[in-house]
Amino acid sequence: MRITISGPIGSGKTTVGKLLSSYLGIKFLSGGQIFRESARKMGLSLEDFGRLAESDPTLDKRQDKLQLDLLRKNEDVVFESRLAGWLAGTNGLKAIKIFIDAPLEVRAERVCRRESIRDDSGIEKMKARDESDRFRYSKYYGVDYSTWPGYDLRVDTSILTAEEVAKKILEFIHAE
Repeated sequence: MRITISGPIGSGKTTVGKLLSSYLGIKFLSGGQIFRESARKMGLSLEDFGRLAESDPTLDKRQDKLQLDLLRKNEDVVFESRLAGWLAGTNGLKAIKIFIDAPLEVRAERVCRRESIRDDSGIEKMKARDESDRFRYSKYYGVDYSTWPGYDLRVDTSILTAEEVAKKILEFIHAE
């Protein structure tokens, strides 16, 4: 079973994806981790890597090709990334495509807590990353991944725990 989890920064993609992977006993892959590793190899912060990708489409295209290759090679996987659902859907891969989201304030609080940011810089960095991602995806692919109509399930994570979100997704999967 191939499951994709898409959503913006701080929506809970990684946490929920790891839980689902554990519950289902299948592999977990993170597009965010792939992106972070690429930035690290180039000696860049995520923000700097994103800004560079705005002017160099080969960076995103390479990342997305790698993610698509991993999706193709793994039929039993929970794969999280902002474009995972869109990549699977537009390339004809059989997958359950989940989109999770929460309001900006909730996501910013999560990211600041996760990254131990104690001032307003966290929300500003997150907004900048969100804007960079949306700009690039629109420019390179003509898509707004948050409004793409191909998701099988959308879940608002703002008032649910990660466990509750994972259980909601499992209920949806088992009802299919």
